[in-house]
Amino acid sequence: MQDTARKMTTQCNIFSLLFLVALDLIAFPVAARLGNTAGGNFDITTYGAKPGAQDISQALLSAWKDACASATPSKVVIPKGSYAMLSVKLQGPCKAPIEVDIGGTMLAPPDPAKYKGIDAFVTVEGVTDLTFTGVDGGGVFDGQGAMAWKKNDCAKTGKCDSLPYNFRFNNLKNSRISHITSKDSKLFNMNVLGCTNVTLEDITISAPLESLNTDGIHIGRSEGITINGAKIGTGDDCVSIGDGTKNLHVQNVECGPGHGISVGSLGRYQNEAPVVGVYVKNCTFTNTQNGVRIKSWLGSYAASASELHFEDITVNNVMNPVVLDQAYCPYNHCTTKEASKVKLSNISFKRIKGTSGSANALKLVCSNGFPCQNVQVEDIDLKYSGKEGPVFSECANVKPTTTGKLNPAPCSKTPSTASGAATAE
Repeated sequence: MQDTARKMTTQCNIFSLLFLVALDLIAFPVAARLGNTAGGNFDITTYGAKPGAQDISQALLSAWKDACASATPSKVVIPKGSYAMLSVKLQGPCKAPIEVDIGGTMLAPPDPAKYKGIDAFVTVEGVTDLTFTGVDGGGVFDGQGAMAWKKNDCAKTGKCDSLPYNFRFNNLKNSRISHITSKDSKLFNMNVLGCTNVTLEDITISAPLESLNTDGIHIGRSEGITINGAKIGTGDDCVSIGDGTKNLHVQNVECGPGHGISVGSLGRYQNEAPVVGVYVKNCTFTNTQNGVRIKSWLGSYAASASELHFEDITVNNVMNPVVLDQAYCPYNHCTTKEASKVKLSNISFKRIKGTSGSANALKLVCSNGFPCQNVQVEDIDLKYSGKEGPVFSECANVKPTTTGKLNPAPCSKTPSTASGAATAE
């Protein structure tokens, strides 16, 4: 009886051991599919992604989903190589800090028809403590936008948001985006909306001058954003600043070609939130349409912007080095020619030097309905050697305070109308 009992016990133990091994073998691939709750790396190639023509959108989304579900810090890895991708939306919130390392080049379909109902190549939304970075010389996102630019009818219709952006960063907090290259976007390259405490560092953006509405980085309704160390060349603004922006720092940016760094245009829509605190410093503009610019629409809705400061700026053959323009009317799409209702105050232009592409190097044209308040001009040295005559400064509805060396002397010429002539894009 004892021998029989021992045999039965041994058989039960062996059966239990085999059962546990089988259970482990079954559970392992399931765990791999569900992600590692202990964190770690989530390489898209383990989800089926391969360099080449195969769309990797689903593989990247799956890797992101598993990494985002991790209870400890995790990393999504995109290895070196060129990958075809239609569109991804990397959605938060995530359970822990998350990093995306991009060693490869991501290629969007050239045909904009592929993006029916899709507004971005890459959207990252609702994430806190995100690090999104290019590694090993990668981090390139190529929108292949040449076909789309030919179909952009913004100049005729005024509808300028019908094509996909390369990036939409929505509602991010305490995050860093670095070493990323955005190339040939079909429309805006990067849109930063509703974000808090986000740094964009060592960013490269490139698109030809003829690519319509390919703004480099657009910021709106965001607070505590820093752009540091960017090289931007586009067919529109290198950096554009929309309503609701607060405490924005833009520094060490090289802009060209493009339309410069612009606050606005403001006042086109009802209920725009105030812009408060824009600090642009140590930036260089080369062969651009504008340098630093503030613009609001003729016949605008009520809005406001204050604490706008531009310092230590270098311009090289820039058509309009310094522009404050409250008669903005691109493509003559103004609904009325009434004075702008945007209130501008506490503005400074300091230590701006270089060469202008036009004689009117310093333009301060404010609204006759709401003249600009507390505008400071300090240490301006802008040279012009063209055929238009000596360099000058145009002013309307503003009485700037001035200090230091001033060339041209502010307000050496007055425009023909109090509200200023409407300007093109």
